[in-house]
Amino acid sequence: MSLSEVSAALRARLPELGERMAVRIRAEVEAYADESLIPFVSLRESCTANADQLLGRFALDAEPDVGPAERTGRLRAEQGVPLADTLHAYRIGFGYLWERMVDEARRHPEVTDAHLVAGSSEIWAQFGRYAEAVAAAYREASAELALQREARRSALVEALFTGALADRTTLWETARQLGLPERGPYAVVAAAVPDPGGEPLPGIEGALRQAGVPSAWRLLPDAQLGLLSLTHPDSESLIGRALRRGSARVGVSPRFDSLRDTPQALRFARLALAGLPGEGPGVARFDDSPLAMLVAAAPAEAARLVETVLGPVLELPAPERARLLHTLGHWFTHGGVATETASGLFIHPNTVRYRLRRVEKLTGRSLSDPADLADLGAALHTLRLVPRPAGRREQRSPR
Repeated sequence: MSLSEVSAALRARLPELGERMAVRIRAEVEAYADESLIPFVSLRESCTANADQLLGRFALDAEPDVGPAERTGRLRAEQGVPLADTLHAYRIGFGYLWERMVDEARRHPEVTDAHLVAGSSEIWAQFGRYAEAVAAAYREASAELALQREARRSALVEALFTGALADRTTLWETARQLGLPERGPYAVVAAAVPDPGGEPLPGIEGALRQAGVPSAWRLLPDAQLGLLSLTHPDSESLIGRALRRGSARVGVSPRFDSLRDTPQALRFARLALAGLPGEGPGVARFDDSPLAMLVAAAPAEAARLVETVLGPVLELPAPERARLLHTLGHWFTHGGVATETASGLFIHPNTVRYRLRRVEKLTGRSLSDPADLADLGAALHTLRLVPRPAGRREQRSPR
């Protein structure tokens, strides 16, 4: 190759060439002007290594090693430099190197215009190879970094939900890394997962971010959990609309001010979810049910209430027990109107009345007596929030 002597002459001045190339790039690419982001020493070393490989292609007719380009691609991804800026810097570097080769060729009479045309084609072909290597390494590193960030983010959210973080400094740092304000109010959301691995609220974090509501989420086998900031003036209405867009069953905790209270708020959100009536989608706020708050505060006493009021019904065989409780629940949901209850259950109103009389007989409580009605409603609602342990049912079944 007739440009071999030109390339050899430039390689002899490689340190100077690398430095001037770095200066050119820094002057023309804004992202590269930040010394704290890309130190000049690092940029100069990268320029020198890439120029050495490229000039070797002309001087020795050797296939260039794109290793320096791959290392640069990974490094720029780690530094957070946009890929477009990284490729632009390479374009400037290749252009500068070709300018120097053309200048040097003037000192070599044997180099003809035809040689320069062929060299121009070759150098831009090599730019394509280098650009591909840079982009591939950049994207690979970006994907790895994204996975690492997501894993760390998920671990931080899990630590908040489980109470593993208690120190104030740690809480502040965690909030900062999750993009949440240091202080509340906050709320926790729990959405039931229909199938393990599936998200009941897909895209919820991005949707809330666009609405100005910061949040952090964690997907578990049984629930998708979210920690939400309520500092936005319209946060509750924005969150409500976002949660109701899908077909998920969702429970929402009361507001709280300190991240230390996240585990308790999660408990409240799960209780709200458990108390959501029916089987279809919906959103239940814990604060909407004072009874749920009492159940959460005293679960043992709440369980005793269930046993006292509904005990005889709970001792029935599973199919009959389920029918009676399901009917009673729908009757409460439809305001105590048997015809509407029957329509919701697709059965005859007389069937509803028969089942309700059966409940009255078993419990010894009348659905027309306000006090008895309150007991039955409270016990039924509590049963949804604090189901009876399977062991106790098994022990009582022989009776």
